[in-house]
Amino acid sequence: YARFSAEALGFELKEIEEWQCCGGVYPMSQKEVAPKLPSVRALADARDNKQDLVTLCAACYNVLKQTNDAILNDGFTAFKANTYLKQDGIEYNGETKVLHFLEILRDVIGWDNVKAAVKNPLKGKKIGAYYGCLLLRPANVMKFDDPENPQIIEDFIKALGATPVVYPYRNECCGGYISLKDGEKAQNMCEKIMESASGF
Repeated sequence: YARFSAEALGFELKEIEEWQCCGGVYPMSQKEVAPKLPSVRALADARDNKQDLVTLCAACYNVLKQTNDAILNDGFTAFKANTYLKQDGIEYNGETKVLHFLEILRDVIGWDNVKAAVKNPLKGKKIGAYYGCLLLRPANVMKFDDPENPQIIEDFIKALGATPVVYPYRNECCGGYISLKDGEKAQNMCEKIMESASGF
């Protein structure tokens, strides 16, 4: 659907050939460079095709953007990654711009143009946005929106013709990263978010 939406708005999403999963979790250890390599490969591929790297997934967005930031600002990570990738003839130094699909809609297309392209407005619908951690944090790297009071998804909801619902837990952690270790705690965190939204 994102591809069809992009075409309707005048741009194309092109899938990276032979892409690898980013892993869904950014490796926090500076010494762990190997798990970052799939992301570096994707970033280099986009650069070589003279394209920005756009994703719809919050986890991919977070991992790709943090990896790109590490390559740009951490000489050790850049050196280790390029040492690994040298055997494949790849060198990457942070040239690619990482974007979320919503950033394209906000910053390139514009909400007025999105609204004008909507065929069946969602009038009368109330929709609560959920941001969570991955789109917003770490704020100094992601720069997606205001980490305390984001608006981009609410603006998207308005462009679709619906009414956004702003509820207290919309940018709280869902516990996704601890779900395997402590499923009950993650479930409780999710339930609090749902309860927060249900009151509106």
